[in-house]
Amino acid sequence: MTDNAAGERDPGGGRAFIGSFTSAGGRGVVAADVDRETGALTVTGATDAVADPSFLAPATDRAVLYAVSETEAGAVAAFDTSGPAPRLIGAPVPVRGAGPAHLTIASGHVLTADYGSGGVTVLPLGPDGVPRAATDALRHRGSGPDPDRQAGPHAHQVLPDPSGRWVLSVDLGTDSVRVCALDPATGRLTQHGETALPPGSGPRHLAFHPSGGHVYVLCELEPTLYVCRWDAHTGGLDAVAGTSVLPSGAETAGRYPSGLVVAPDGRCVWAAVRGSDAIAVLRLDGPDEKPFLTSTVPCGGHWPRDLTLDPRGRRLYVANERSGDVTWFALDPATGVPERAGAIAVPAASCVVLV
Repeated sequence: MTDNAAGERDPGGGRAFIGSFTSAGGRGVVAADVDRETGALTVTGATDAVADPSFLAPATDRAVLYAVSETEAGAVAAFDTSGPAPRLIGAPVPVRGAGPAHLTIASGHVLTADYGSGGVTVLPLGPDGVPRAATDALRHRGSGPDPDRQAGPHAHQVLPDPSGRWVLSVDLGTDSVRVCALDPATGRLTQHGETALPPGSGPRHLAFHPSGGHVYVLCELEPTLYVCRWDAHTGGLDAVAGTSVLPSGAETAGRYPSGLVVAPDGRCVWAAVRGSDAIAVLRLDGPDEKPFLTSTVPCGGHWPRDLTLDPRGRRLYVANERSGDVTWFALDPATGVPERAGAIAVPAASCVVLV
Protein backbone atom coordinates (compact mmCIF):
# COMPACT_ATOMS: atom_id res chain seq x y z
CA MET A 1 0.00 0.00 0.00
CA THR A 2 1.09 3.60 -0.44
CA ASP A 3 0.86 5.98 2.49
CA ASN A 4 0.83 9.75 1.95
CA ALA A 5 1.38 12.29 4.72
CA ALA A 6 -0.85 15.32 4.88
CA GLY A 7 0.46 18.79 4.11
CA GLU A 8 2.07 20.64 1.27
CA ARG A 9 5.56 19.92 0.03
CA ASP A 10 8.19 22.65 0.31
CA PRO A 11 9.08 23.45 -3.31
CA GLY A 12 12.10 25.46 -2.22
CA GLY A 13 13.87 22.60 -0.45
CA GLY A 14 15.53 19.38 -1.50
CA ARG A 15 14.32 15.84 -1.07
CA ALA A 16 15.46 12.86 0.91
CA PHE A 17 14.67 9.20 0.36
CA ILE A 18 15.13 6.61 3.06
CA GLY A 19 15.25 2.85 2.60
CA SER A 20 14.01 0.56 5.37
CA PHE A 21 13.54 -3.13 6.08
CA THR A 22 9.85 -4.01 5.71
CA SER A 23 10.60 -7.40 7.30
CA ALA A 24 11.58 -5.52 10.49
CA GLY A 25 8.62 -3.12 10.57
CA GLY A 26 9.89 -0.51 8.13
CA ARG A 27 7.61 1.38 5.73
CA GLY A 28 9.70 0.60 2.66
CA VAL A 29 10.90 3.63 0.70
CA VAL A 30 10.16 6.81 2.65
CA ALA A 31 10.18 10.28 1.05
CA ALA A 32 10.84 13.50 2.92
CA ASP A 33 11.24 17.18 2.15
CA VAL A 34 14.44 18.88 3.28
CA ASP A 35 14.34 22.40 4.65
CA ARG A 36 17.06 24.25 2.80
CA GLU A 37 17.88 26.54 5.73
CA THR A 38 17.78 24.15 8.70
CA GLY A 39 18.27 20.73 7.08
CA ALA A 40 15.18 19.41 8.86
CA LEU A 41 13.32 16.48 7.32
CA THR A 42 9.53 16.27 6.97
CA VAL A 43 8.11 12.94 5.82
CA THR A 44 5.72 13.30 2.87
CA GLY A 45 4.91 9.67 2.10
CA ALA A 46 6.10 6.10 1.78
CA THR A 47 5.55 2.93 -0.20
CA ASP A 48 6.01 -0.70 0.79
CA ALA A 49 5.49 -1.93 -2.79
CA VAL A 50 8.88 -3.71 -2.64
CA ALA A 51 10.15 -5.89 0.19
CA ASP A 52 13.24 -4.73 2.10
CA PRO A 53 14.41 -1.83 -0.10
CA SER A 54 17.63 -1.55 1.89
CA PHE A 55 19.69 0.61 -0.46
CA LEU A 56 18.69 3.40 -2.86
CA ALA A 57 20.29 5.31 -5.73
CA PRO A 58 18.81 8.24 -7.66
CA ALA A 59 19.08 8.49 -11.44
CA THR A 60 21.35 11.19 -12.84
CA ASP A 61 18.36 13.37 -13.69
CA ARG A 62 16.86 12.61 -10.23
CA ALA A 63 13.45 11.82 -11.73
CA VAL A 64 13.74 8.10 -10.96
CA LEU A 65 14.89 6.37 -7.80
CA TYR A 66 16.24 2.82 -7.80
CA ALA A 67 16.11 0.36 -4.92
CA VAL A 68 17.40 -3.11 -4.26
CA SER A 69 15.08 -5.64 -2.71
CA GLU A 70 17.45 -7.31 -0.26
CA THR A 71 15.72 -10.67 -0.25
CA GLU A 72 16.87 -14.18 -1.09
CA ALA A 73 15.40 -13.87 -4.60
CA GLY A 74 16.78 -10.35 -5.06
CA ALA A 75 15.44 -7.63 -7.36
CA VAL A 76 15.80 -4.02 -8.49
CA ALA A 77 12.82 -1.65 -8.52
CA ALA A 78 12.35 1.81 -10.06
CA PHE A 79 10.23 4.56 -8.51
CA ASP A 80 8.81 7.81 -9.82
CA THR A 81 9.67 10.54 -7.31
CA SER A 82 7.53 13.41 -8.62
CA GLY A 83 4.79 12.95 -6.02
CA PRO A 84 4.78 13.10 -2.22
CA ALA A 85 5.27 9.32 -2.04
CA PRO A 86 7.47 7.24 -4.37
CA ARG A 87 5.45 5.35 -7.01
CA LEU A 88 6.60 1.99 -8.36
CA ILE A 89 7.27 2.03 -12.13
CA GLY A 90 6.76 -1.36 -13.72
CA ALA A 91 7.56 -4.64 -12.02
CA PRO A 92 10.72 -5.27 -9.99
CA VAL A 93 13.39 -6.98 -12.10
CA PRO A 94 15.21 -10.03 -10.71
CA VAL A 95 18.97 -9.96 -10.23
CA ARG A 96 21.14 -12.98 -10.94
CA GLY A 97 22.08 -13.38 -7.32
CA ALA A 98 20.83 -13.45 -3.75
CA GLY A 99 20.49 -10.68 -1.20
CA PRO A 100 21.55 -7.58 -3.16
CA ALA A 101 22.76 -5.06 -0.57
CA HIS A 102 23.86 -2.12 -2.76
CA LEU A 103 23.32 -0.66 -6.21
CA THR A 104 24.69 2.09 -8.41
CA ILE A 105 24.20 3.66 -11.84
CA ALA A 106 26.96 3.37 -14.46
CA SER A 107 26.95 3.92 -18.23
CA GLY A 108 23.19 3.48 -18.65
CA HIS A 109 23.03 0.41 -16.41
CA VAL A 110 22.08 -0.47 -12.85
CA LEU A 111 24.66 -2.62 -11.07
CA THR A 112 23.92 -4.50 -7.85
CA ALA A 113 26.28 -5.95 -5.25
CA ASP A 114 24.74 -9.31 -4.40
CA TYR A 115 25.83 -10.04 -0.84
CA GLY A 116 24.20 -13.44 -0.44
CA SER A 117 25.66 -15.04 -3.57
CA GLY A 118 28.80 -12.92 -3.82
CA GLY A 119 28.91 -11.06 -7.13
CA VAL A 120 27.72 -8.17 -9.27
CA THR A 121 24.65 -8.12 -11.54
CA VAL A 122 24.26 -5.75 -14.51
CA LEU A 123 20.81 -4.58 -15.67
CA PRO A 124 20.43 -2.15 -18.62
CA LEU A 125 18.10 0.83 -18.30
CA GLY A 126 15.38 1.37 -20.88
CA PRO A 127 14.51 4.80 -22.34
CA ASP A 128 11.85 5.13 -19.64
CA GLY A 129 14.45 4.59 -16.93
CA VAL A 130 13.08 1.19 -15.97
CA PRO A 131 15.61 -1.67 -15.57
CA ARG A 132 15.51 -4.49 -18.12
CA ALA A 133 16.53 -8.14 -17.72
CA ALA A 134 20.08 -8.70 -16.52
CA THR A 135 22.80 -8.85 -19.16
CA ASP A 136 25.59 -10.18 -16.95
CA ALA A 137 26.44 -11.47 -13.50
CA LEU A 138 30.08 -11.55 -12.44
CA ARG A 139 30.62 -14.09 -9.68
CA HIS A 140 33.32 -13.48 -7.10
CA ARG A 141 35.44 -16.34 -5.81
CA GLY A 142 37.35 -16.79 -2.59
CA SER A 143 36.93 -16.75 1.18
CA GLY A 144 38.46 -15.34 4.35
CA PRO A 145 39.58 -16.56 7.77
CA ASP A 146 36.31 -15.81 9.62
CA PRO A 147 34.29 -19.05 9.33
CA ASP A 148 31.00 -17.35 10.20
CA ARG A 149 31.24 -14.30 7.93
CA GLN A 150 33.79 -15.27 5.27
CA ALA A 151 33.06 -18.84 4.20
CA GLY A 152 32.50 -17.48 0.69
CA PRO A 153 32.30 -14.21 -1.23
CA HIS A 154 29.95 -11.46 -0.07
CA ALA A 155 29.89 -8.44 -2.39
CA HIS A 156 28.77 -5.46 -0.30
CA GLN A 157 29.12 -2.47 -2.62
CA VAL A 158 29.65 -1.62 -6.29
CA LEU A 159 30.64 1.84 -7.50
CA PRO A 160 31.93 3.46 -10.72
CA ASP A 161 35.11 5.49 -10.48
CA PRO A 162 34.92 9.25 -11.23
CA SER A 163 36.41 8.78 -14.71
CA GLY A 164 33.59 6.43 -15.72
CA ARG A 165 36.10 3.92 -17.08
CA TRP A 166 35.99 1.41 -14.25
CA VAL A 167 33.68 -0.26 -11.74
CA LEU A 168 34.90 -1.25 -8.28
CA SER A 169 33.23 -3.92 -6.15
CA VAL A 170 33.95 -4.43 -2.46
CA ASP A 171 33.78 -7.98 -1.10
CA LEU A 172 33.56 -8.58 2.64
CA GLY A 173 33.97 -12.34 2.27
CA THR A 174 37.18 -12.33 0.23
CA ASP A 175 38.94 -9.35 1.86
CA SER A 176 39.38 -7.66 -1.50
CA VAL A 177 38.31 -4.97 -3.94
CA ARG A 178 37.82 -5.92 -7.59
CA VAL A 179 38.27 -3.55 -10.52
CA CYS A 180 36.17 -4.29 -13.60
CA ALA A 181 35.45 -2.75 -16.98
CA LEU A 182 31.81 -2.40 -18.08
CA ASP A 183 31.03 -2.53 -21.80
CA PRO A 184 28.14 -0.06 -22.27
CA ALA A 185 27.12 -1.65 -25.55
CA THR A 186 26.74 -5.21 -24.28
CA GLY A 187 26.28 -4.74 -20.53
CA ARG A 188 29.10 -7.17 -19.84
CA LEU A 189 31.63 -6.93 -17.02
CA THR A 190 35.27 -7.97 -17.35
CA GLN A 191 37.47 -8.27 -14.29
CA HIS A 192 40.62 -6.20 -14.65
CA GLY A 193 42.27 -6.65 -11.26
CA GLU A 194 41.82 -7.51 -7.60
CA THR A 195 43.42 -5.76 -4.62
CA ALA A 196 43.83 -7.71 -1.42
CA LEU A 197 43.33 -6.17 2.02
CA PRO A 198 44.49 -7.80 5.28
CA PRO A 199 42.90 -11.22 5.98
CA GLY A 200 39.83 -10.93 8.17
CA SER A 201 39.39 -7.19 7.60
CA GLY A 202 36.03 -7.62 5.83
CA PRO A 203 35.89 -4.56 3.54
CA ARG A 204 32.36 -3.20 3.30
CA HIS A 205 32.22 0.19 1.54
CA LEU A 206 34.53 2.58 -0.28
CA ALA A 207 34.52 6.22 -1.35
CA PHE A 208 36.70 8.26 -3.72
CA HIS A 209 38.62 11.38 -2.81
CA PRO A 210 37.34 14.34 -4.89
CA SER A 211 40.74 14.58 -6.58
CA GLY A 212 40.24 11.07 -7.95
CA GLY A 213 43.68 9.92 -6.82
CA HIS A 214 42.74 8.01 -3.67
CA VAL A 215 40.13 5.51 -2.54
CA TYR A 216 39.12 5.01 1.09
CA VAL A 217 37.93 1.50 2.03
CA LEU A 218 36.02 0.99 5.29
CA CYS A 219 36.19 -2.49 6.81
CA GLU A 220 33.43 -4.09 8.86
CA LEU A 221 35.18 -7.01 10.59
CA GLU A 222 38.22 -4.91 11.51
CA PRO A 223 37.32 -1.31 12.48
CA THR A 224 39.83 0.20 10.06
CA LEU A 225 39.80 2.70 7.20
CA TYR A 226 42.33 1.90 4.47
CA VAL A 227 43.62 4.44 1.99
CA CYS A 228 44.51 3.20 -1.48
CA ARG A 229 46.16 4.97 -4.40
CA TRP A 230 43.96 4.94 -7.50
CA ASP A 231 45.12 5.28 -11.11
CA ALA A 232 42.17 5.85 -13.44
CA HIS A 233 44.39 5.45 -16.51
CA THR A 234 45.56 1.93 -15.67
CA GLY A 235 42.77 0.81 -13.32
CA GLY A 236 45.40 0.21 -10.64
CA LEU A 237 44.41 0.15 -6.95
CA ASP A 238 47.17 -0.11 -4.33
CA ALA A 239 46.61 -0.18 -0.56
CA VAL A 240 48.84 2.28 1.30
CA ALA A 241 47.92 2.40 4.99
CA GLY A 242 45.16 1.76 7.50
CA THR A 243 43.81 3.82 10.39
CA SER A 244 41.50 2.69 13.17
CA VAL A 245 38.12 4.42 13.29
CA LEU A 246 37.97 3.84 17.05
CA PRO A 247 39.72 5.95 19.70
CA SER A 248 42.99 4.62 21.08
CA GLY A 249 42.36 1.87 23.62
CA ALA A 250 38.68 1.45 22.71
CA GLU A 251 37.04 -1.97 22.79
CA THR A 252 37.02 -3.50 19.28
CA ALA A 253 34.75 -6.49 19.89
CA GLY A 254 31.22 -5.88 18.63
CA ARG A 255 32.23 -2.75 16.71
CA TYR A 256 31.16 -2.93 13.06
CA PRO A 257 31.80 0.05 10.77
CA SER A 258 29.20 0.51 8.03
CA GLY A 259 29.07 3.59 5.77
CA LEU A 260 31.45 6.42 4.93
CA VAL A 261 31.43 9.71 3.03
CA VAL A 262 34.20 12.10 1.98
CA ALA A 263 33.90 15.89 2.22
CA PRO A 264 33.52 17.74 -1.10
CA ASP A 265 36.73 19.66 -0.33
CA GLY A 266 38.58 16.42 0.41
CA ARG A 267 39.65 17.38 3.93
CA CYS A 268 37.55 14.94 6.01
CA VAL A 269 35.94 11.54 5.91
CA TRP A 270 33.12 10.45 8.22
CA ALA A 271 32.53 6.79 9.11
CA ALA A 272 29.58 5.24 10.94
CA VAL A 273 30.39 2.60 13.55
CA ARG A 274 27.74 0.21 14.79
CA GLY A 275 28.15 -1.19 18.29
CA SER A 276 29.75 1.98 19.62
CA ASP A 277 26.93 3.96 17.90
CA ALA A 278 29.38 6.63 16.83
CA ILE A 279 30.44 8.76 13.90
CA ALA A 280 34.21 8.87 13.45
CA VAL A 281 35.77 12.01 11.99
CA LEU A 282 39.09 11.56 10.18
CA ARG A 283 41.22 14.27 8.60
CA LEU A 284 42.73 13.70 5.16
CA ASP A 285 44.96 16.76 4.85
CA GLY A 286 47.95 15.60 6.90
CA PRO A 287 51.58 15.58 5.74
CA ASP A 288 51.31 12.03 4.37
CA GLU A 289 48.57 9.97 2.74
CA LYS A 290 47.35 8.30 5.92
CA PRO A 291 44.03 9.55 7.42
CA PHE A 292 44.07 10.36 11.12
CA LEU A 293 41.19 10.16 13.58
CA THR A 294 40.37 13.50 15.20
CA SER A 295 37.14 12.80 17.09
CA THR A 296 34.08 10.59 17.52
CA VAL A 297 30.55 11.72 18.35
CA PRO A 298 27.34 9.82 19.17
CA CYS A 299 25.31 8.92 16.06
CA GLY A 300 22.02 10.11 17.61
CA GLY A 301 20.51 6.62 17.75
CA HIS A 302 21.38 2.92 17.72
CA TRP A 303 23.14 0.91 14.99
CA PRO A 304 24.04 3.52 12.33
CA ARG A 305 23.84 1.62 9.06
CA ASP A 306 24.31 4.40 6.53
CA LEU A 307 25.15 8.09 6.27
CA THR A 308 25.22 10.79 3.61
CA LEU A 309 26.08 14.44 3.11
CA ASP A 310 23.74 17.11 1.85
CA PRO A 311 24.67 18.41 -1.64
CA ARG A 312 26.46 21.43 -0.19
CA GLY A 313 28.47 19.43 2.33
CA ARG A 314 27.12 21.36 5.31
CA ARG A 315 25.13 18.59 7.02
CA LEU A 316 25.42 14.90 7.70
CA TYR A 317 22.43 12.53 7.79
CA VAL A 318 22.59 9.15 9.54
CA ALA A 319 20.18 6.21 9.19
CA ASN A 320 20.03 4.45 12.58
CA GLU A 321 18.55 1.03 11.93
CA ARG A 322 17.75 -0.37 15.37
CA SER A 323 16.52 2.84 16.99
CA GLY A 324 14.45 3.53 13.87
CA ASP A 325 15.36 7.10 13.04
CA VAL A 326 17.28 9.39 10.71
CA THR A 327 19.35 11.99 12.56
CA TRP A 328 20.92 15.06 10.98
CA PHE A 329 23.96 17.01 12.10
CA ALA A 330 25.42 20.41 11.33
CA LEU A 331 29.12 20.14 10.40
CA ASP A 332 31.71 22.49 11.80
CA PRO A 333 33.28 24.05 8.67
CA ALA A 334 36.75 24.13 10.24
CA THR A 335 36.93 20.76 12.02
CA GLY A 336 34.24 18.66 10.37
CA VAL A 337 32.87 17.67 13.79
CA PRO A 338 29.10 16.94 13.61
CA GLU A 339 26.65 18.60 16.00
CA ARG A 340 23.22 16.97 16.35
CA ALA A 341 20.43 19.17 14.98
CA GLY A 342 17.34 16.96 14.81
CA ALA A 343 15.80 13.59 13.94
CA ILE A 344 12.70 11.91 12.53
CA ALA A 345 11.30 8.46 13.21
CA VAL A 346 11.85 5.94 10.40
CA PRO A 347 11.49 2.35 11.63
CA ALA A 348 14.24 -0.05 10.50
CA ALA A 349 16.03 2.69 8.53
CA SER A 350 18.82 1.27 6.38
CA CYS A 351 19.84 3.97 3.88
CA VAL A 352 19.41 7.69 3.27
CA VAL A 353 20.06 9.65 0.04
CA LEU A 354 19.52 13.33 -0.71
CA VAL A 355 18.80 14.90 -4.09
